[in-house]
Amino acid sequence: MKVDDTGLLAREPDETSYLTAGTTLRSWLLSTDHKRIAILYAASITVFFFIGGAAATMIRLELFTPAGDLTTADEYNRLFTLHGVIMVWFFLIPSIPGTLGNFLLPLMVGAKDVAFPRLNLMSWYLYVTAGLFTLAALLLGGVDTGWTFYTPLSTLYSNSYVLLAAFGIFVVGFSSIATGINFIATIHLLRTKGMTWMRLPLFAWAMYATSLVMVLATPVLAMALLLICGERLLGLPIFDPRVGGDPVLFQHIFWFYSHPAVYIMILPAMGVVSEIIACEARRRVFGYQFMVYAMLVIAVIGFLVWGHHMFVAGQSPFASMIFSFLSFVIAVPSAIKVFNWTGTLYRGRIRFSAPMLYALGFVGLFTLGGLTGLFLASIPVDVHLSDTYFVVAHFHYIMVGGAVSAFFGGLHFWWPKITGRLYNENFARSAALWLFFGFNFTFFPQFILGYLGMPRRYHEYPPEFQVWNVMSSTGAVVLAVGYLMPLFYLGYSLLHGERAGDNPRDATGLEWTTSSPPPQHNFHEPPVVRSEPYAYHDWDEAPGDADETPQTDPA
Repeated sequence: MKVDDTGLLAREPDETSYLTAGTTLRSWLLSTDHKRIAILYAASITVFFFIGGAAATMIRLELFTPAGDLTTADEYNRLFTLHGVIMVWFFLIPSIPGTLGNFLLPLMVGAKDVAFPRLNLMSWYLYVTAGLFTLAALLLGGVDTGWTFYTPLSTLYSNSYVLLAAFGIFVVGFSSIATGINFIATIHLLRTKGMTWMRLPLFAWAMYATSLVMVLATPVLAMALLLICGERLLGLPIFDPRVGGDPVLFQHIFWFYSHPAVYIMILPAMGVVSEIIACEARRRVFGYQFMVYAMLVIAVIGFLVWGHHMFVAGQSPFASMIFSFLSFVIAVPSAIKVFNWTGTLYRGRIRFSAPMLYALGFVGLFTLGGLTGLFLASIPVDVHLSDTYFVVAHFHYIMVGGAVSAFFGGLHFWWPKITGRLYNENFARSAALWLFFGFNFTFFPQFILGYLGMPRRYHEYPPEFQVWNVMSSTGAVVLAVGYLMPLFYLGYSLLHGERAGDNPRDATGLEWTTSSPPPQHNFHEPPVVRSEPYAYHDWDEAPGDADETPQTDPA
């Protein structure tokens, strides 16, 4: 141990850390260490994030003027399909589970690794293979169906590379299933001594609920894609109404997966934010058990509300009423979580660190996105707003503003543990603010555009909508700055950042009891959990009390 420039104890570089256990490319590509696989996922999703972001940039440039002067209609269709497919299946869904989930879950439960390390490595290879097939389809020939692959467009009329893209998404589904199985088995079988179910960190609970959705919902998407291939290749009469098929059937199957997929994206974000808020407010999580049950209820009810995407698709009005009711019901556990985060902040000694700013941004954006979701859950309002930019804004407030803010918050929060390095806090705070204001500047005008009646997926539009589109496109520039800034100061941190101590956050949780970066097998000695989670308040109030220690003690 030595004293660093800040006067804090810093650990000398550990020769047995996961980063130094092997330095060859082969040692990384064939590693079954969950931490290295998390880094491989992080590098992969970063590439896909910038590809999807480049497509979004082209979309906003096209919409800067009312005329379609940058792309043709077909090219524009391919652009928003590229953006949607890449961002949904190759960034948003694997972002937190593949990176933070893989890295942290075994550490949080006191395990040496995930339950099936080779399956974990295979999941990454499946992800990369699927990404290459999908990129080939999207970049070489293009896909013009939108990310939803609606029939009969995808089966009869599209002349694009639908089958190749569908195959890529089919394969990436197996990657999600493998990750989900691994997380479920790890939580059930590998919890350390003293780690009872009600002592699990909320992030672990979020991964558990997410994994259940992954394992149960993803096969339904696979079936939908196989049916598309069957009709397109073999002419099977499944969705074609001319031969007795039903195009609405595809929507039922697709949204039965895709609405739970929303919670694959947002439940991990909720877990990340819970960890950050508790630590940076120095308070126990308010209503811990309610937070746990709320996540599980969200995962369950998420399977029952797919029909609220189909109010104008021709389904039974009685079914629409039931789906509308259930859509309002699922808002209750989401509201409970917002209430409990607020209760955790109440009278806390809040530290406005960069992770905390990202977490607070998540709460604000998620709340606004959730409230606008209630507009779309109301059948008469949805009839007016369906397929307009109101839906685009609502979706992005939840999935991009919420999930991406939480991902960046978690990345900053655990960065010292992952890398053993500290980043520039002032730059990080600035990036969090740029992202928050840039996001609102980009997407809030789209609520107004949608209410005024501008349909989505049009590359030309009436001139009266130009002011709002110019505001949105200008905001996208600010948002891009917020996305790019972490690339530079976190990259600098990797090379020149100060060394972090084992617990620079003064946080509870097993992951903070090991070295930074962690050793190859996570813990030098098996940890033992001796108290309830998130004992920040007791710890700070009475640090010398032997009965009020942090959450964990070494064996």
